[in-house]
Amino acid sequence: MAVSYNQISKVFGDGTVALDNLNLEFEKGEFIVLLGPSGSGKTTACRILAGLEEATGGSVTVDDLEVTSLPPRERNMGMVFQNYALYGHKTVYENIAYPLRIRKIDNGNIDSRVRAIAKVLQIESYLDRRPSQLSGGQAQRVAVARALVWNPEICLMDEPLSNLDALLRLETRTELKRLHGDLGQTFVFVTHDQEEAMTLGTRIAVLNGGKLAQFDTPRRVYHEPATRFVAEFIGRPAMNVLDGEVAGGVFRSGTFELPVTGQPNGPVALGVRPEQILLQEAPTDQTVSFDLDVLELVEPDALMFVKKDNTSLVVRVMHDTTGLDRSSQIHLEFPEHTRHFFEISDGRRRS
Repeated sequence: MAVSYNQISKVFGDGTVALDNLNLEFEKGEFIVLLGPSGSGKTTACRILAGLEEATGGSVTVDDLEVTSLPPRERNMGMVFQNYALYGHKTVYENIAYPLRIRKIDNGNIDSRVRAIAKVLQIESYLDRRPSQLSGGQAQRVAVARALVWNPEICLMDEPLSNLDALLRLETRTELKRLHGDLGQTFVFVTHDQEEAMTLGTRIAVLNGGKLAQFDTPRRVYHEPATRFVAEFIGRPAMNVLDGEVAGGVFRSGTFELPVTGQPNGPVALGVRPEQILLQEAPTDQTVSFDLDVLELVEPDALMFVKKDNTSLVVRVMHDTTGLDRSSQIHLEFPEHTRHFFEISDGRRRS
């Protein structure tokens, strides 16, 4: 089932532009992640697909059927909310069964479906409990079960892991990945967490200021960011990006100089990911020397914050950093294949 956002815009009453002519299309069975910072439009895009928000302009189609004006109940989509929205007075069993009851499914079929999805999500032993008796991870799985029990064509999830602690988020993320693989249904997942996006998504739609910055596989989003925003948003730590200028085959940013090939003279931004910068023991004709400013151990890695006059970079290494301190001089190599170049004017990636 192909899903298409066609020139979707959303302007709220106070003039806030949440979405600006969004064009996005994906296929049946994908795990699509809508990723971006607060205010990027990702939740609005999800709610417009669900029918919970009305678009100001444009259309949404599902398998060539326009659903823009259809109410949520006629879109055949399940929704998992950030706060799970479970009914506190109902048992887990009745929470999961509720979508089936309002669709007037017979009791025997309801029971078999509830127990089947509870088994898949490993919550069979919780069916007689109430939401107040569940942990955050258990409640999250109940919400997913309720969204999937009636076999919707698309399952929408709006930041469903944001209320969980770090370990539980990791465990639940793994369960969602497995569940998607087992069911083969279309999942649309909203998050601001790039790690969730990179591990869960078959493709990631990166939004910024209501616009689509890039839509691609996690690998390409990471290794071939389409814009400076994507480059700096994806990655922990973020990509180092230096504003500078190329002249005579040399990139200069302040006193930082680096020979480059294939770049025309003029202003440009140079980007290199912290983990792709090589730490060398001694200076060579391929290295640039920096002063170590701050060293942070994040075992098994180390983050090195280095400076060269007014130029600052972050370097991520797995070297033994014993003996290094703020007086140390660091010799760094920037392999040519790891460099990214972006236009100063609009942040677009240079080919």
